[in-house]
Amino acid sequence: MKVAIASDHGGINIRKEIILLLEEMNIEFEDLGCECTNSVDYPDYAFPVARKVSSGEVDRGILICGTGIGMSIAANKVNGVRCALVHDTFSARVTREHNDTNILAMGERVIGPGLARDIVKVWLSTDFEYGRHENRVNKIKAYEVNT
Repeated sequence: MKVAIASDHGGINIRKEIILLLEEMNIEFEDLGCECTNSVDYPDYAFPVARKVSSGEVDRGILICGTGIGMSIAANKVNGVRCALVHDTFSARVTREHNDTNILAMGERVIGPGLARDIVKVWLSTDFEYGRHENRVNKIKAYEVNT
């Protein structure tokens, strides 16, 4: 598995914590920034991760900003992306099992680093269940292609 990760200025601390986790888990990753504490525009970091996921260059993406909201909105504008904003481990598991999400968004001002690590562990280790969920995800994919 290969993961692309990025944050804006509001998510730097948790991004660094998740990078340490990815290293501990021996998961290959690409860090797309940012390294500044000055205000930056979250789409400038969400779009590159989303394009890498959409193109298949990486398997999954992780995005962090202050709330996770802006990153998730921006990422979901890219065809082929199913980004979920998650702040608990139950949602992390279910969004993989039921929605086959390929990008995870989190908010540094909403959760702390310990919970963020737990969420990422669950999200990365959970597989899509297929079954009744596959038809639903396929409807999303078909709509995306036809609009």
